[in-house]
Amino acid sequence: MTLTGQTYTCSAGETFDIVAMQVYGDEKYACELLNANPALCLIPMFTGGEVLQLPEIVIPEKPEEDLMPARAPWKEG
Repeated sequence: MTLTGQTYTCSAGETFDIVAMQVYGDEKYACELLNANPALCLIPMFTGGEVLQLPEIVIPEKPEEDLMPARAPWKEG
């Protein structure tokens, strides 16, 4: 994890998982946000105006087998 220097200003009612979903497209990256912002990690819900440092996260491509098949397996053959 490297910090990109980019920041995110929180709105009232947001949480780390909500920000992770908005910024990275998945709430599972909330842990990386927490690690990059230790001074704010005990805040369960932001009041608005908090500035988060956004770490650079490499989001892997989904493997082909995770994609839906073009045709239902029971219709094969």
